[in-house]
Amino acid sequence: MKRLKQKIDRLYTGHSRDATYFRYALIVFDLATVVFFVATIPFASSSAILIADFVLGALILLDFLARLWIAPDNLRMLRQIYTITDILVIFSLLLAPFFTQNLAFLRVFRTLRLLHSYHVMRDLRRDTPFFRRNEDVIVSSLNLGVFIFLVTALVFALQSGSNPDIGSYIDALYFTVATLTTTGFGDVILTGNLGRLLSVFIMVAGVALFLRLAQTIFQPQKLKHTCPDCGLNRHEPDAIHCKHCGNILKIETRGAG
Repeated sequence: MKRLKQKIDRLYTGHSRDATYFRYALIVFDLATVVFFVATIPFASSSAILIADFVLGALILLDFLARLWIAPDNLRMLRQIYTITDILVIFSLLLAPFFTQNLAFLRVFRTLRLLHSYHVMRDLRRDTPFFRRNEDVIVSSLNLGVFIFLVTALVFALQSGSNPDIGSYIDALYFTVATLTTTGFGDVILTGNLGRLLSVFIMVAGVALFLRLAQTIFQPQKLKHTCPDCGLNRHEPDAIHCKHCGNILKIETRGAG
């Protein structure tokens, strides 16, 4: 068992070619599961969907147990947000056959799998120069994408069937994007007090996310380099001294500035 644990640990945390391929295979699997979850939200439960749910749930459970087994601190891992979302996703998948009446609401939790993508940023930062150079833009875009998918699923689950304006997942996506951009065409609205409160939340949170994304794209790009004196880790590309403490910096660049 010890040898098996070491082998699994090397796959998840090692630097070998096999370990790198394994982690990128996990990224592809995560993306595929998210596509499946989003694509099946509008559909009623069927035998094929329930079987696929169970298979995906079992695979995600195996991945979760493997990570938990090799984690240096199990309690710390269980407190992390991506771990909590994985647990919710696993339960929503494996218990789906017993809650067929609430399946649409359970699928909202499955879009939380998007948050699991934050866990792979460490590998992308280490292995991909493109990601290191554009990390802020990618992370901000990911935040916005996670928000759109989660809120769209929530709008569809809460309003479909009771709101004639929300007849499909596309309607929910259209309303979400129109609302969070404050375009507000008014041809699709949410009904009831809960719907109005959800609309307010989308507008407030959406404006903040869009502003953050715009600032990240258009603000001058800064380099990551931790100052040995004060710890400031964002500096101008041509910085010679730390603007916080004045310490001389030796930033490795490719001729920037």
